[in-house]
Amino acid sequence: MPRLSLYALVVCVLAVAAAVVSFAQGSWLGIVWVLLAGLSSNMTWYYLRRDRIRRGTSVTG
Repeated sequence: MPRLSLYALVVCVLAVAAAVVSFAQGSWLGIVWVLLAGLSSNMTWYYLRRDRIRRGTSVTG
């Protein structure tokens, strides 16, 4: 797994955890964490796909 995709995945997991904690405490700041989780999830898929294309392996499976 490429390093950038791994970092983005870690950020995604931490953002989801922060959103859960934020919503559990009754704060609407969790919306920002959900948006950050979505962004970092997309970044993870982008970097994984880019690495597969560079290596010449199949993207679909």
